[in-house]
Amino acid sequence: MKIIKVLNLYAGLGGNRKHWQNVNVTAVEQNKKIADVYRKLYPLDHIIIADAHQYLIEHYKEYDFIWSSPPCQTHSRMMYLAEKTAPRFPELSLYEEIIFLKKFFPGSFVIENVNPYYKPLIKPSTHIGHHLFWSNFDILPFKAPHLTGFLNRDNSSGSEELKKWLGIFYPGNLYINNSHDPCQVLHNCVHPNIGLHVFNESLRTGLFKSLDLTQKKTI
Repeated sequence: MKIIKVLNLYAGLGGNRKHWQNVNVTAVEQNKKIADVYRKLYPLDHIIIADAHQYLIEHYKEYDFIWSSPPCQTHSRMMYLAEKTAPRFPELSLYEEIIFLKKFFPGSFVIENVNPYYKPLIKPSTHIGHHLFWSNFDILPFKAPHLTGFLNRDNSSGSEELKKWLGIFYPGNLYINNSHDPCQVLHNCVHPNIGLHVFNESLRTGLFKSLDLTQKKTI
């Protein structure tokens, strides 16, 4: 069975990657603390601490499948509605990557982000839970795992609940972007079941569909 060379950009804690099989993964994450946790969770992956956006344009030809999850904060409805948050320009690297991969990448790709506070500038391929996906392969509907009050958790006990829900475990708390919220890094994760569904759809309908790569996994 062919081993798929995967580029996992803005890898975070690797929620999307957790259930992937038969893969050789390069994960790019700019935050060293997060990258160190990712390395312990997935010791066989190649971890690179770098700017994912720049790494993409320099190395995209080296991979069969690319997953990118650009920062979502400037697109989020939560940011838009937060009274104490100063307005920010939307980070348009999201759309740069969609256009770039559609035109230049010969493999299968998916770009994930949140459902934004504005009408998306490029129509997404599908919508699963609170995630939008842009891809060059078809993705069947999927019932997203649901956790009541997912976004309302913002303390250590909430962090432990999210770890259990995601199946991602590490000691203590992680704080990012000068935040005092240990749940933020976990809120950024794509649930592993969604990550597996999207990856399997790339095998079923994407540029690998002519190869004997379809995998089955009971979750």
